[in-house]
Amino acid sequence: MSYLVLARKYRPRNFAEMVGQGHVVQALGNALTTQRLHHAYLFTGTRGVGKTTVSRILAKSLNCQGPDGQGGITASPCGVCQACTDIDAGRFVDYTELDAASNRGVDEVQALLEQAVYKPVQGRFKVFMIDEVHMLTGHAFNAMLKTLEEPPDYLKFVLATTDPQKVPVTVLSRCLQFNLRPMAPQTIFDHLEQVLAAEHVAFDKPSLHLLARAARGSMRDALSLSDQAIAFGGGQVSETAVRQMLGSVDRSYVFALIEALAHNEGRMVVETVETLRVQGLNAASALEEMASVLHRMAVYQAMGEAPAMESGDPQEADMARLADLLPADETQLLYSICLHGRSDLGLAPDEYAALTMVLLRLLAFKADDASPPMRSAPSPASGEKKSLKSTAESTATPAPAPNLASTASDTPSAQTADGVASLPSQVNPGAAPLPPGQLLMVHDPAVHLGADDVAASAEPMDQPSAPTRALDAAQRNSPAHRVVGVPMRVQQESRLDQAAPSALAGFVDSEHGAFWHHTVQALVQAQAVNALARELALQSQLIGRDEDQWILRVESESLNQAGSRDRLSQALQDAGFAVTLVVEVGRVSDSPARRNASASAERQQAAESIIHSNPWVQSWMRDFGAKIVPGSIRPL
Repeated sequence: MSYLVLARKYRPRNFAEMVGQGHVVQALGNALTTQRLHHAYLFTGTRGVGKTTVSRILAKSLNCQGPDGQGGITASPCGVCQACTDIDAGRFVDYTELDAASNRGVDEVQALLEQAVYKPVQGRFKVFMIDEVHMLTGHAFNAMLKTLEEPPDYLKFVLATTDPQKVPVTVLSRCLQFNLRPMAPQTIFDHLEQVLAAEHVAFDKPSLHLLARAARGSMRDALSLSDQAIAFGGGQVSETAVRQMLGSVDRSYVFALIEALAHNEGRMVVETVETLRVQGLNAASALEEMASVLHRMAVYQAMGEAPAMESGDPQEADMARLADLLPADETQLLYSICLHGRSDLGLAPDEYAALTMVLLRLLAFKADDASPPMRSAPSPASGEKKSLKSTAESTATPAPAPNLASTASDTPSAQTADGVASLPSQVNPGAAPLPPGQLLMVHDPAVHLGADDVAASAEPMDQPSAPTRALDAAQRNSPAHRVVGVPMRVQQESRLDQAAPSALAGFVDSEHGAFWHHTVQALVQAQAVNALARELALQSQLIGRDEDQWILRVESESLNQAGSRDRLSQALQDAGFAVTLVVEVGRVSDSPARRNASASAERQQAAESIIHSNPWVQSWMRDFGAKIVPGSIRPL
């Protein structure tokens, strides 16, 4: 006797044996029990989910005669009567299956419909089952419309398709449609356990998890892969054999890749890919497994725990560790590029080269300052990657980035009467941070304007003024450019409701706004911060600063991340400000970004005013009906 494959041997023969399609079984079972039967059914779904199986069970339910030959329409066919056995064997004369993929013309459909005029020979109903019905031609669909709409009482149509979008709406409207869903991996896993136990085949659970994921929702594919795994393993199913058969990548490699990406270890990434090449593992499987792990990590980051359905995974601890290692935004970035990178594998001459490029793309898209807190900050000579400038910054004229701070010992003459050390406006960036006990001093041109400073105050706010850049040490110590001491300050309560509504349109000048804007602009121009750290600096408001702690406020919770704070604090320390940043969430009325936008708006308004007031432009508009194209005026 020839061997019968598992997919055919364990095909369900009644609704009770169906798995994963409870919504369809319940609807058909109730309809059969109450005998509220439709004349045409349409079953849709991907391959191997049970469309043909449901059709055969439905035909048996309509024609079952019972073990004693006295049965009627039932939701539980007996499986032993003549009608049930003949339908299972494929020789029931009143049950006709037509494969529309190979019989798609109008002649084949007309030949089938010619049988509709004859009453059943053996059974209670004639059942016409048309598989892959979307493959029929337009003329074939038109030929069956009338019979499909008003068939004889003894005729039932059952249509099945994997692509219902290609079925004409005139056919869809005449059918009762059921969508058979892809089966969950856990459902397939449970069914494979029962099948292999009935076959007396030794197996381990990790191998069944691999088979269940590889089936992609198809029970037939899962049983076929199980057949292959049994043959490959010599009568048993083991994880090692299944991985080798499927070309699946062990998750230990995936964990190593993600950890290397988290630490910006490019060498480790390339070496791991080379190991995959040597072992002949599938590159697409590596990206698929990585996307699966990143999905679990994202869920863990959102929920604080693993999904309930997979809480028993022995590798849950590793995924939780990686979830704590990567920020949530970087996890989303890696997941997105892994999904898009799978489509690139087929375009490359070597799939492992394509895999390497995808992983290096993940590394390239990560900001250099997005490294974990345990890593030391890179030196200026390390060649940090450049990020895109903001719109306000791109319109400004490039200017030399002024240094920010220095130790008090570098400027002994710049001290106030009470002995408090001052802070010059230009300092060597390599200077040591201020020692404890000394207060930061800030030059505030908005408060102390001399006669020579009037022109400087009219310059754009996003650039250091020319007089400031030209000052030498003696000029900075003059009374016209004296400095203001900032005393120790206790953090105030959140001022969410104190900002004026006009702050939304521009900025409301605050106590430390000019100093913070000047400091941030210097950091941005020197490219000392980028990515999220740069956005945190630009979008924040400095509401208080002590000798060792500065308090910032941002409106977006997404900017208030530990990594961004640490990177901005490190950049300030490199610039000479040895302070700790404290970030709170609240309404912002004065930030560097708002000041840049306000300055840009003022320049734009001035440029438009010049154009509109030009006599030539006015005469052209008056005499020739000329119009100025909106958005065409740009300030120089």
